[in-house]
Amino acid sequence: MAGETVGPSFCCLKCGNPLKLDASLIAATTPGRVDSNLLQEITAPLYNTGSNIPTSGLQPNDITVENIEYTNNHVKKSLLSSTTSSHTAVGSEMDFLLVGEVGAEQHFASGGIEQLIRVRTQLFDFLSEQAEIDHPLCEDCAETTLDMLGEELKAAEDECTSYKQYLDELEVSSTPSDSEEDYELTLKQLKEEEQLLLKKISDIDGECKNLDSELLIEDGKQRDLKVEEQELLREYNELKRQVFELETDYESAENQFKYAEVQLDRLVKLNPFNSTFHIWYSGHFGTINGLRLGRLPNVPVEWNEINTAWGQTVLLLDSLARKLNLVFLRYRLVPYGSHSYIECLSDRNKELPLYCAGGYRFFWDKKFDQAMVAFLDCLSQFIGLILKSDGHLKFPYEMKDGVLKDANSCSSYSIKMQFNSEEQWTKALKFMLTNLRWGVIWVSSKFANND
Repeated sequence: MAGETVGPSFCCLKCGNPLKLDASLIAATTPGRVDSNLLQEITAPLYNTGSNIPTSGLQPNDITVENIEYTNNHVKKSLLSSTTSSHTAVGSEMDFLLVGEVGAEQHFASGGIEQLIRVRTQLFDFLSEQAEIDHPLCEDCAETTLDMLGEELKAAEDECTSYKQYLDELEVSSTPSDSEEDYELTLKQLKEEEQLLLKKISDIDGECKNLDSELLIEDGKQRDLKVEEQELLREYNELKRQVFELETDYESAENQFKYAEVQLDRLVKLNPFNSTFHIWYSGHFGTINGLRLGRLPNVPVEWNEINTAWGQTVLLLDSLARKLNLVFLRYRLVPYGSHSYIECLSDRNKELPLYCAGGYRFFWDKKFDQAMVAFLDCLSQFIGLILKSDGHLKFPYEMKDGVLKDANSCSSYSIKMQFNSEEQWTKALKFMLTNLRWGVIWVSSKFANND
């Protein structure tokens, strides 16, 4: 709107909203209407620099707001740059904003706007210095500020009341009878007490030093004890390892001893002759250690097997005779494996072989038959010794002059091969082994009972 004069305006320094000044403030500060006395009071300092307000001798009741000294350091605000063509203007160092306002004020003159701004600014500065609150403020911020100041005022009054009560208590507790001598006596006592406390502190410091020395000594002892503890721990572990090894060896020895006891018990109960010379049968054949003794037309047993079986039989009878301390009459058994023989005591140069190679010449050789008859004679002597020791025992087959008799069937079987069938010869050998087995059982039971 050309030709209209734009008046200065202020913003609230709390919320920043633009303010519209009251008409009375505008009228009071408008150039040409400003009262000279008001302008002098605004522009003049509140107190002279050299003025003093007496503060000594004040009583608690005399402490009022009027007696509080305000500072005279007035911070002048920089004047705003004025303009008549812009609606807004911003000061370089101002903490408020000028908002352009279109007004109908007819009292502004081109030379009086600076004075108007200065007057209003000094008025707001004066208000800010009086209450330590920056002005101008809007109505809402002013009410909030008044509430806050009311609370601070109440807190200050409560604090003053507390100080007054404390001052009254001090006045009541102080006695006018206290004299300088009493104070000196009290001071002397306090000094003596101080000296005693200092001496105690010195003694305590000495004790602390002694304790520190003892602590160092004890620390050294503790380190030595730790080293000794580690050494003892190593020795303990070594001894524990040795104990573990000894326990292991002891358990192993104990297990071996138990095993040996079991084996000994088994061996005591074991029949060594029966285990070494197992006599049994296989069909029509008598066997010793699985070797067949005899032959049949339909079962032509090899002569090597027969010779080996005769060697086992001679060794068994010779062992039984030695066990009973029996010395045979007329003959001596010579166990020699598959080439065993019998020696005639009447003729040392005469040997009766208990082995044969078979063939045509065999049927005309009588030494093999004589050897088997001699063996049967030795077996008869062995059985005769047993019957003398145990009259209740009776062997299943009777033997005499190379013939075995079966009491059940009243049959006789010759042990010779000449002029005899292979079946008869094989059965006679089977009966001979049966009687020998009975002798083995008797000898084993006798010595087992003696043990």
